[in-house]
Amino acid sequence: MHHTTRHTGHHAAPPAGRHSGQHSGQEQAHSHPHAHAPASWSMAARATLHCLTGCAVGEILGMVVGTALAWGNAPTMVLAIALAFVFGYSFTLFGVVRAGLDLKSAIKVALAADTVSIAVMELVDNGIVALTPGAMDAQLSDLLFWSTLLGGLAVAFVLTTPVNKWMIGRGKGHAVAHAHH
Repeated sequence: MHHTTRHTGHHAAPPAGRHSGQHSGQEQAHSHPHAHAPASWSMAARATLHCLTGCAVGEILGMVVGTALAWGNAPTMVLAIALAFVFGYSFTLFGVVRAGLDLKSAIKVALAADTVSIAVMELVDNGIVALTPGAMDAQLSDLLFWSTLLGGLAVAFVLTTPVNKWMIGRGKGHAVAHAHH
């Protein structure tokens, strides 16, 4: 059985002039899931920057709201992390919906494309904020608040880029979303 039968549910005849034993590059990638082109650092950095943008919006908004409302550290971090995921997913979601995917399919693509990237970014960023002395008690007007938050996001970018490069090179993560742009 031809491998594309499992992916598409039907078997198309090979293009004219091609023997059934020959595969196009596209068929080859589907036939051999580990035969993906290596991801470039530039591609990984762009994917990580895309993810960082959504995470940063959510993270900063959550920290600002929680701090302004004088919430405790735990509820502020929970809000910041939740909003980082919401904004991180939404950036991809809007892009793939705009490219023509229906909402249900777009949600699946956003979840597949961004979950690991956002999770790594949030783990690193919030770990830095939690481990920096005084950062959790800093106020919005404190340099420590902003330097720790933004510094944590910068470190998260550096540490998440290799993760995204590895995932894109295997056809996962942001490679899923790029297939729909």
